[in-house]
Amino acid sequence: MRGERAVSERMQSSVPSFFPSEDGNEPDRIRFVKLMEQIVNGVDQLKNPDGVNLKGEKERTDLFYKDLIQTSEIPSSSTPLEQVNEDLVKLLHNHPYHTKYFLTNILPMASIPGILGMLTAFLVNGNNLWDVYGPAGAEAEVRVISMMSKLIGYVPERSGGYTTWGGQGAVFSGLRMAIAKFAPDAPRLGVPSHFYTFCSEAAHYSLFKSMEATGLGSSRLVKVRTMPDSSMDVEDLRSKLEEVIANGGIPIYIVATTGTTDAMGIDDVEEISRVSSEIAAKHGLRRPHLHADSALGGFFAFFNEYDFAANPLAFKPEVCEALLGIQRKMNHLRLADSLCFDFQKLGQTPYLTSLFLIQDAADLNLVDLKEEETPYVGHRGYGQYHTGYTLECSRMASSISIYSALLAFGMEGYQRLLAQFVEVNLAFRAAIRDELPQAEIVNPDNPGIVTLFRIYPEGAHDFRDECSGQCTLADIERTNRFNERLFEVLGEQRDRIFFGDTKKHLVVPTKDGSSTALYATKIFVISPYTEIGHVPEIVRYLKENVELVYEKYSETPMISGRL
Repeated sequence: MRGERAVSERMQSSVPSFFPSEDGNEPDRIRFVKLMEQIVNGVDQLKNPDGVNLKGEKERTDLFYKDLIQTSEIPSSSTPLEQVNEDLVKLLHNHPYHTKYFLTNILPMASIPGILGMLTAFLVNGNNLWDVYGPAGAEAEVRVISMMSKLIGYVPERSGGYTTWGGQGAVFSGLRMAIAKFAPDAPRLGVPSHFYTFCSEAAHYSLFKSMEATGLGSSRLVKVRTMPDSSMDVEDLRSKLEEVIANGGIPIYIVATTGTTDAMGIDDVEEISRVSSEIAAKHGLRRPHLHADSALGGFFAFFNEYDFAANPLAFKPEVCEALLGIQRKMNHLRLADSLCFDFQKLGQTPYLTSLFLIQDAADLNLVDLKEEETPYVGHRGYGQYHTGYTLECSRMASSISIYSALLAFGMEGYQRLLAQFVEVNLAFRAAIRDELPQAEIVNPDNPGIVTLFRIYPEGAHDFRDECSGQCTLADIERTNRFNERLFEVLGEQRDRIFFGDTKKHLVVPTKDGSSTALYATKIFVISPYTEIGHVPEIVRYLKENVELVYEKYSETPMISGRL
């Protein structure tokens, strides 16, 4: 009995050691910092600047996750934290890491200020739902809402918002507000079945999922044709708005994509706002809620006030030209009723740090809960900030990470980083045109940080023929399969250089009356370590693999030039 009691006492006394100290004493702080240092050292030892993945063997075969299910158990007694750290570092073996060869999709590196902000939030672990529970997060949230409102041209005394779960959360929040604007009783009685929403064919699938989640149903999502630069065809939007109204439907929500994930296409928010207002007035309807899905591209609003004539940061002329082209479109974000910034994208903060902004904070009342529905928090004689209008109840204080990054980078820091991405992307395009005659850049009108290219099998039509409807569905599917083989070849070696790809660049008409999407390989400049000097080596590697696809998969041998 005495021995069992001693073991129990040791266990009880060790439990507080799992937590940061109550009084800030030095020995506990030193131990805590050493544990964090062990993790950082462990990651540093795994880094490999000549590849993409961290070191370590981890074969994710078909049986990998099945084996995990069978072998994973909660230990019967406590594990020393040093050993826990070792197991945590093992999780990172063979994990993708943001070296100069990381060129896939929109998966950026978490910056030190972003990580420090998240650590600050973790140390107090406040619930951002209410400032009584999470005053630090509430303060940071109000600050970043004001900062980003001023950046895009909202009136900060009038605007509002909150952090949410990615661009998906922002699109969903905008849809909730749109429904409530057109049917105030919808939260209680359900969503009317004659409501319709609109987005372009190049839009992210977030709205598709949101339509399912709200009960509207994806069949009431109208896809608007895209232009060659991946922007929404506003005249097609006009036509489809009229068609929906003529058939008894009510347009309530339009998502304008201001920076598509695949091609960096930017919808014309000004024209979309004008056309939707014009049609609504014509039919005596309320204008649809306009949401700018600026999760990716919105960060180029950091150039809205940049003086390109004086060019104080001395960007190259071609970089200025590209940035100016983006700036002209981003200047109209202020016309959107709501928008978002995924800071875990170009804001360089950890997952998940997204900010939903709304032009008129009063709209939040449309989806807020009544006092009797929130008996646990808010609506007291104390506390000034209660976010009952969010879909989440418990809310992470990710606003602190956003605040930290904004302070650290500042306007100039973000401008320099984004300009570097654009400059490197321009260098990739020039090298591809010079070194890869087999490839055709299929988003040439989209300045930014993404280059999409497509290769064509022997005798195939080219990109211009595809866009103009001169190809049959079979023609395009054949070329798509050819490009998919390049995806596979590059994917098998993604630990060396990690490229992206897409199976939905543009939706194009076919000669036989149908339509289909084009496949393309993606170079996404997202690592701060990718510089112009690395471009020749990366393109040489790309050329070797493209030629391999021609040699292995072409129906006839490749000759000089493209085919």
